[in-house]
Amino acid sequence: MKTSFELKNKWLIIIVISAAVFSGCRVAPGHTGIDPVDLPSAFSESGQAPLPDKWWHTFGDAALDALVEQGLSQNFSIRSAWDRLRQAEQVAVKTGAGLLPDVTYQGAARRTRQERDDRTDYTSTYTAALAASYELDLWQRVRSSHEAALLDAQAAREDVAAAAVTLSAAIARTWYQLAESRLQEQLIAEQMETNEKILEIISLQFRQGQVGASNVFRQRQLVEATRGQLIAAQERSVLLQHQLAILLGKVPGHWTPQADAELVALPDLPAAGVPAELLQRRPDLRRAGYAIAAADARVYAAVADQYPRISLSASAQTDADRIGDLVDDWAASLAANVVGPLFDGHLRKAEVERTRAVLSERIHTYAQNVLTAVGEVEDALQQEYYQRQAIDNLRQQLDLSEQVYERTRESYLKGQLDYLRVLDALVSRQALQRNELTARRLLIERRIDLCRSITGDWSMQPSEPATLQPAPVMSMRNVYE
Repeated sequence: MKTSFELKNKWLIIIVISAAVFSGCRVAPGHTGIDPVDLPSAFSESGQAPLPDKWWHTFGDAALDALVEQGLSQNFSIRSAWDRLRQAEQVAVKTGAGLLPDVTYQGAARRTRQERDDRTDYTSTYTAALAASYELDLWQRVRSSHEAALLDAQAAREDVAAAAVTLSAAIARTWYQLAESRLQEQLIAEQMETNEKILEIISLQFRQGQVGASNVFRQRQLVEATRGQLIAAQERSVLLQHQLAILLGKVPGHWTPQADAELVALPDLPAAGVPAELLQRRPDLRRAGYAIAAADARVYAAVADQYPRISLSASAQTDADRIGDLVDDWAASLAANVVGPLFDGHLRKAEVERTRAVLSERIHTYAQNVLTAVGEVEDALQQEYYQRQAIDNLRQQLDLSEQVYERTRESYLKGQLDYLRVLDALVSRQALQRNELTARRLLIERRIDLCRSITGDWSMQPSEPATLQPAPVMSMRNVYE
């Protein structure tokens, strides 16, 4: 007759052989890959200049270079993205722990006192124990969950890169908006000085009886309207400076840029490449790809969760009256168990279907993101093309407005036209001057949009995690004082 120990060993051998046979098997969830998006072979427009990963260097603006580098290291949104990456990496470590045995130890000491008729006895007992458990991952449930967590960490890393690209573009846009706003301040101040001089001339003519009071009132209204535009431009400059400070991780109102912002001349149009390159170049698209792979791995884990789990456990324990005798006598045990669902009200089946729906959603989201990315490149290329035409048109209008103003002014001085015609020409010319500045800034923003839509990522130093500073210890004496 076989002993229980021999029977237990027999079953353990069967389990180990089963694990060796099935450990290479993986339950197929029924997904064969990402449905490709039908992309064109080329963009409608493209330049020839190479675009570096740190695309803002192409603007040749040393002040912008310093601001972007400062923002990438000090912006709190970027720091939060690094924190999320660290969280995802540690979740991957935790889920991978199930691939290894779980080993624990335990130690205890007990001293007993017993009173007898003529003496007192003391008894000491020391206990030491080791325990280990391990799940045989026959259906790759644990491994699939670990793979999904690793892919989540990769996606979080791409989130950091995508946040850096977005931040660099936001800093550049705000910097050149600040440049335009300050140039608008200078231009409007010059226009107001011109308008005030004209008001002095009109007022003198009115006192001499050469013009009516309505001309003076109209010119005064123009002076005040110009003053209002100057106030608005000054307000915008202050707010943009605050916005830029926040992007750099600085306190708004207590930071000013070290250099003056200027509207730079754009370099040559960068090469846009081909649409298919965006899938590997843009971090947001790479992140979406990792999200698909993670969802696929979780489908595997959900399917595998419907099958039995087989676990092994081992333990060893020793007791002794003295610590030195603990290693002399050990009692060991080895066990195996199997647990599987018998009735769960379709709980696991519903989880499988849910994970498949998540996978389908992420595939469709990825396809939509690809189309959006291609659209951003096409939009930026076309917007820059038409913005250049718009600037040329504005400059032609500005040249014509200069001629119109000079001719109407001469006719007015000769008494051939009333002042209202001169005023309309002056207002039109000054509006075109302001619009030309705005158009130049918009052209720079179109280039920023293009660079952001085709750039990849670059190496960055991770930020240090934040910690709470310990509060100072307060004594009761401090409280009462």
